[in-house]
Amino acid sequence: MGDEHFWRSGPIKAAIRSGEFGTVVRLAREHRALRQADVAARAGMSRSTLSRVETGRHQGVDVARLRVVADAIGMPPGVVAALLGVAGRPAATVVARDPHPNGPAGPAEEDPLRRRTFLTAAGAVVPIASLARVDDALALTPDPGGAVSAAQLAARLNALRDRYDAGRLVEVVDGLPRLLAVAEQAPEHFDAPGVHALASAAYGFAADALSKVGAKPASRITADRAVGYARRSEDAVAMAEASRALGIVLRHEGRQGIAHQVTLRAAGRVQAKGIDTPRAAATLAQTLCTCAYNAAQADRRDDALMLIGEARSVARHHLPDVAARGARPALTRAQVTLYEVGVHWALGDSGRALNVGAGLDAAMFPTPERKARLHTDLARAWWQRDRPAETARHLLEAHEYAAGEVRDRSSIRRIADALARDHGRVGEVRMLTDRLSR
Repeated sequence: MGDEHFWRSGPIKAAIRSGEFGTVVRLAREHRALRQADVAARAGMSRSTLSRVETGRHQGVDVARLRVVADAIGMPPGVVAALLGVAGRPAATVVARDPHPNGPAGPAEEDPLRRRTFLTAAGAVVPIASLARVDDALALTPDPGGAVSAAQLAARLNALRDRYDAGRLVEVVDGLPRLLAVAEQAPEHFDAPGVHALASAAYGFAADALSKVGAKPASRITADRAVGYARRSEDAVAMAEASRALGIVLRHEGRQGIAHQVTLRAAGRVQAKGIDTPRAAATLAQTLCTCAYNAAQADRRDDALMLIGEARSVARHHLPDVAARGARPALTRAQVTLYEVGVHWALGDSGRALNVGAGLDAAMFPTPERKARLHTDLARAWWQRDRPAETARHLLEAHEYAAGEVRDRSSIRRIADALARDHGRVGEVRMLTDRLSR
């Protein structure tokens, strides 16, 4: 296929419509029979960074460097402009079938699989109305619907945590306005360190949930408020937990460097205080895991591997193998190992990620959300290796445990939609597409 025909081909047009810069880079590289190492050398970057670009995780790569990548694979200026937002890209539309069954179908009618792919993609996000209510609650505190107390705040937070653990993300977002109403007012009624720490936990939980569904502005506001209340509590562990939530938000904003600094400082606070309680041990290990993942996203390989090693050491000495049955989920050694899978995947080493993940089983994790997370992380590693059947198989497993982790988690749903678009004839992909369209 010549260059002119290649840039006008169906897969390229579909990727441009979806704004998938990395997919276009990968297709062009394969069209030219180039290795990632070849293109990375031309662009003056590491292979792992190019891998992140191709898999859509290039938030930390500036536009100037993306243009260099485009030049390295010979991307036409018009395609570059459309993908990087210099010029608007054509909208992806679905033409409805003729409402009259006996009428002509028309030349623009799409095949059923393509139509179903777009229809399922439309349901990939939390309803706009739900997110709008969260935005309103952050701008103007709503009526909490009753007396405000620390006990009431704890009860609402635990109830939403249960829904989060079950992978019911839409229900979590729907419940955030009332949670935040109590979190904002409880410290005004009870000016005590413990209440401030509880308010910080509520806002930090909101930041995690909003970040997971891709609501970046709201997640940043809630993370900032979590940090503010944690400081007022003067609780080192609360400050570390809030800083970790902020670090995750910063990473999703593409600010991997500052995210790494924020979480590393948070880990240092806990270490300085000393690991004197199970909560402190779990917070330190989890913050180190987040530090490692942030470093991996920033392409700081040595730091990432050192930090995940430190997290393993804390887990080995202070954490249980698995969570006790019936207890609220706490960090375990198995969960630290799952973080390690993510670190290797983020470094572009999918083989190592799959090797580490081979020692894990869903039975090691106490909640549907964590069981599903095991399979979504393994799916990401298989997707990085361009293995659609294995990717879809793990997403199907994740969907069985917690459908929302595939349907409503924005980063994972993008993989599911890309599978349906580019590999629709693979049996496992058809099964996944059908499952998500129900």
